[in-house]
Amino acid sequence: MTEKTVKTQLAIIGAGPGGYAAAFHAADLGIDVTLVDPNENPGGVCLYHGCIPTKALLHFADVRDDVERAREWGLDYKHITTDINKLRKWKERVVSKLTKGLGQLTKSRKINYVKAIAKFIDSNTLEIKDADGNKSSLAFDKAIIATGAHAIELPEAEFDHDKILNAKSALQLKDVPEKMLVVGAGYIGLEMGVIYQALGTKITIVEATSDIMPGMSRDIAGVLKKERKELFKGAHFNTKVIEVRKKDSQLEVILENNDGKQENATFDKMLVAIGETPNTENIGLEAAGIKTGEEGFIQVNEYRQTNIEHIYAIGDVAGQPLLAHKASHEGRVAAEHIAGKKTAYEPKAIPAIVYTGLAWVGLTEAMAKEENRTVKIVKFPWSASGRAATQGIKEGLTKLIIDPENERLLGAEFAGKGAEALVAEATLAIEMGAVAKDLELTIHPHPTLSETIMEAAEMYYGQATHVFKKK
Repeated sequence: MTEKTVKTQLAIIGAGPGGYAAAFHAADLGIDVTLVDPNENPGGVCLYHGCIPTKALLHFADVRDDVERAREWGLDYKHITTDINKLRKWKERVVSKLTKGLGQLTKSRKINYVKAIAKFIDSNTLEIKDADGNKSSLAFDKAIIATGAHAIELPEAEFDHDKILNAKSALQLKDVPEKMLVVGAGYIGLEMGVIYQALGTKITIVEATSDIMPGMSRDIAGVLKKERKELFKGAHFNTKVIEVRKKDSQLEVILENNDGKQENATFDKMLVAIGETPNTENIGLEAAGIKTGEEGFIQVNEYRQTNIEHIYAIGDVAGQPLLAHKASHEGRVAAEHIAGKKTAYEPKAIPAIVYTGLAWVGLTEAMAKEENRTVKIVKFPWSASGRAATQGIKEGLTKLIIDPENERLLGAEFAGKGAEALVAEATLAIEMGAVAKDLELTIHPHPTLSETIMEAAEMYYGQATHVFKKK
């Protein structure tokens, strides 16, 4: 039984990057907002168990890598060790600082933050249930669903968060296994593989498709494979996990490739990173009359409205790509539409990054080939970049995909350490309808990796300053 009912103009379920961005923007636009989430402060999976702690630990891995690289430059560190307890505490301090900051911003905006879980009773009412089991009702004029997604389990290996991990449990850094199997060579698998390898774990990657990052252009993926050869030693492609048995303190795993050949292996832990599925269960979608699509995502229009026009859905729960920055943008669009502003969700491109040295935006070379599109592709090798040389970066590539009819930039791909810093310029160029000449004539600071974008554009017209191609 619900004990009381309160009313709000806008109810938001989920306080991740989409939910809190929507709440903050709506409050700034003068809307009375109630934000419901089970965590102490806003942040969602991204801040608590995803983007932020992962990038903190990847920074550790980068520093460790730089220490090893520095030996080539004459700087030799003796007795390099890792204190996992200090590392864990540092990661937790980063998360705490950011989530507490969001909590303060929530209070400053006078948003009613409710630490609880919510589900629809009908299309105008939520049931709110706190950690003690106390229930209340929240009536709303408008609502935004921002409940995110969760990791998909292998039928052969359900998560126990001790031996069989998802990203959340892997980020807890309970200990450092000697050997770990990483199932899936996408975003999460690669990033977590790099982190645990830096901690001293021997990583074995298993991927069901033929290569890392399915759908990515092969030359871009190839840069990462060259740069991190140790990570991919013994990797198994076109291979699946068909059985997992717990024996004593280890996992006995049977792998099978596409030809039916099987292999037995033993590991201390196993990370399953084979994708995400939307959090649409147990939130009362049926009671509200909200429809989902084939893959379980909530169907939305350009304003992020569901089929129930006063209820919106944003972020991972509303479809691909499952990226925090896409969710935040959708949240702002939904808030503006609710406030009566002229707006729509219509990005020309959404940047994507794997924080191991891969980034891309817009049309990729692989996509162009799949769609049989006529494009002009220009590539600038980082071996010709002064900034890459000064940082000891041996592998790297900047690629521009250009429409030969109007010279407009359609997409860009980057591979190499620091690739994530370049993709924003390419995204802006695509959004602004820039042509190759715009990139060529824009003065870039020297020496920087950003110059590789300018010189790639120069190559579209013939020669780049730091590359000579025989005609």
